[in-house]
This record gives sequence, structure tokens and C-alpha cells, in this order.
Amino acid sequence: MNILISNSSGQPIYEQIVSQIKALVISGELNEGDTLPSMRLLAKELRISVITTKRAYDELEREGFIISVTGKGSFVASKNVELIKEQQLKEIEAHMQAIAGLAASSGIELSQLIEMMTLIFEGE
Repeated sequence: MNILISNSSGQPIYEQIVSQIKALVISGELNEGDTLPSMRLLAKELRISVITTKRAYDELEREGFIISVTGKGSFVASKNVELIKEQQLKEIEAHMQAIAGLAASSGIELSQLIEMMTLIFEGE
């Protein structure tokens, strides 16, 4: 499992961990029952606090992405990937509605938005 942390990102470190593990589950790189590194090991590998990895794992467990078993570790939970994708699509749609509103009030045309999105998407 390869997780990259950016200190220059405005996103808190635990949220970076959560979003990357979610992406690994959704993409199928992590499957139901796969073992995640221990909180201590992940903290050591990422050179961050164990408290930060605990917060990330707690969030993932609360959202149903992982299951933690005392003394055994944390595992990828069974999850309906289609439901997860649908939830993400709803979130993306909400962001896009906000963008469209801001663009309209700023006089930015759809073609400009499409060009901007294409550049951003291809840069990823």
C-alpha cells in the first residue's frame, strides 16, 4: 500500500490517508479482507504520529471502509463499491454546481470551464 503525504496540501494528514485508502478500495487495489498496516507501522513509514494514523483508521471504520479487530489488526470491510461511487458522484455534482454558479456570476463561459477542467484532469 503506497500512501503519499503532502505537507504543502491544505488537507490535514489524516484526511489524506483516509481519501487515499478509500481510493484504493474503490479502485479494487484493496479488496475485502485485505490487511492494512498496523497504526504504528503506518505512522513509522509515513513519519507521522500514531495519533494521526489512529484518527484516520477511526474515520475509515466509522464510514464502514475498514474493520478493526483488537489484537489482530485492521482489515478492508465488505462494501458496496457502486454505492460508494454514487456517493462520490453526488459530492462531485455538488461541487460542480457551486463552480457553475460562481462561473455564471463571473461571466465565465462553459467552454472556458471545460478547458480548465480538461487541463486539471489531464494534469492529475
